[in-house]
Amino acid sequence: MKETLNIETERADDIPLLLAHIQRMNLAELLDKHIPVHGNRKGLSLGNVTMIWLSHILSEASHRMNQVQQWAERKREVIRGCGLETFETKDMTDDRLADVLHALSSDIHWSAFEQELMGNLVRVYDLQKECIRVDTTTVSSYAEVNEEGLLQLGYSKDHRPDLAQLKVVLASLDPLGMPLASEVLSGEQADDPVYLPIIARVRDGLGKKGLLYIGDCKMSALQTRASIQFQSDFYLCPLSSVQVPLDQLQQEIDTVRSEGLPVKIVYRVNDKNDRICIAKGYETSQALTAEINGQMQTWTERRFLIQSTRSAEAATHFLQERIKKAEQALQNLLVRKQGKTHLKTRTEIDEAIQEVMKKFRVEGLLDVLVQEESHERQVRAYRGKLSSPRQEVFFTISSERNEKALEYAISHLGWRVYATNQKTADLTLEQAVEAYRDEYRVERCFERLKGHPLSLAPMYVQRDDHRVGLVRLLTIALRVLTVLESVVRQNLEKQKRELSGLYAGNPKRRTNQPTAERLLEAFSEVTLTIVRTSEFIQRHITPLSSLQKDILALLGFAPAIYLQLTDDS
Repeated sequence: MKETLNIETERADDIPLLLAHIQRMNLAELLDKHIPVHGNRKGLSLGNVTMIWLSHILSEASHRMNQVQQWAERKREVIRGCGLETFETKDMTDDRLADVLHALSSDIHWSAFEQELMGNLVRVYDLQKECIRVDTTTVSSYAEVNEEGLLQLGYSKDHRPDLAQLKVVLASLDPLGMPLASEVLSGEQADDPVYLPIIARVRDGLGKKGLLYIGDCKMSALQTRASIQFQSDFYLCPLSSVQVPLDQLQQEIDTVRSEGLPVKIVYRVNDKNDRICIAKGYETSQALTAEINGQMQTWTERRFLIQSTRSAEAATHFLQERIKKAEQALQNLLVRKQGKTHLKTRTEIDEAIQEVMKKFRVEGLLDVLVQEESHERQVRAYRGKLSSPRQEVFFTISSERNEKALEYAISHLGWRVYATNQKTADLTLEQAVEAYRDEYRVERCFERLKGHPLSLAPMYVQRDDHRVGLVRLLTIALRVLTVLESVVRQNLEKQKRELSGLYAGNPKRRTNQPTAERLLEAFSEVTLTIVRTSEFIQRHITPLSSLQKDILALLGFAPAIYLQLTDDS
């Protein structure tokens, strides 16, 4: 009698790598340490359940709870082979995952966990901690607004003001963009008050003062800048148009030019090793005074008047387009057309000209001339009326560009004012421009958080505690991604080499800046095969490619994290 063979296959893909990476970050232990659970809880600990869920989120690019248990059933042997021998698929039920979200929603427990995690990651991975970026974003939901709830209507950064939203605040570490601290707030709150609390958490978590905090113009409130100065930290942020109105900015530019202050040029080297001017500007200073905790704080603030080359070019192009449209609109004022009001008097024409100039914002840039001509024509006799002369007035409009005013306006386009209390020796004007231009790093965090692979927006969970917990869970996943990416890039830089084989359709393309998403994608199609009989069980794993072994080595892992799934480990 022939013995029946039972053959099972499970896609291992990037699961062993993710679980090993998450274990090395010590996430499960820290979660179990700081977040208490019910005393009668059975099965895997909350930390281990969270670790498996994170691997699902990053591997499948989905955080939806209703998909996790079926996924875990398909990966059961793989997960057990990664050191979780007691794992059962019932550990990943919707109820267990909802418990994770509820536990993460506790502000006290989350704060303690995040503070220790912050210090651990910086210490273990020897990360530079000199520059922190703080920014906010909104996450929309199709749920209804609850007056006392987290979801509220407010200014939407997703361009969906019709949807309820919550607000997320992130403080991330340069240059890798790893989140250090996060806040989840109701959607109607303003950005201005959120900066100081999260900066204080970063300061306490890292145990260090004298860090440079970079933010947008919402961080430039005087009390915020004064508080950062009071705590012996540093800031860099643009000043808003309310703090420095356009007229004042133009006046300051004229002043520094008339005083003959040296203009500083900021260059960047392109791929062809050409030096390209990206900005130019001037440096001034301003004495400031503000009251903090009952004490008067006085300091000298350095201010940079910066003209971005790209912004100036775009603004100039936009201005030229407005002028062309204004010129065309002026020519069309007297063109007769059905349904269009015919301008008959000089007063009507002058008012129409002013409306055009205001509409296209070209006041003072065009010199408009209205010419008036009178003609007399004979009106023929009609129904007993005698023929008589009639005086008719004709108007023509011409316009000419005021080149001097236009040149002045163009020279004042693309300028912004940046403020800092950092010393010149530690932050030059050129370094400040480069530092603020790297704001895309925190924006990339938001792109990952709200888009691929974490897909937070739109949010579908129904309870506020689950919403808070989900945002916090995904910020942990964001840390996993950024640390993984950073380790590979740092080791490639140390070894002065590049990786190839990451780009589908272009296997020879090389890069020393691979993304975490592409690194994980390289492990697709790794399969665990299990052969079962009544006599034996044999396991086989797809042999790892040279690229996969290379990635593991760059991360400090041996192929054993995959070979442990087989009988030969």
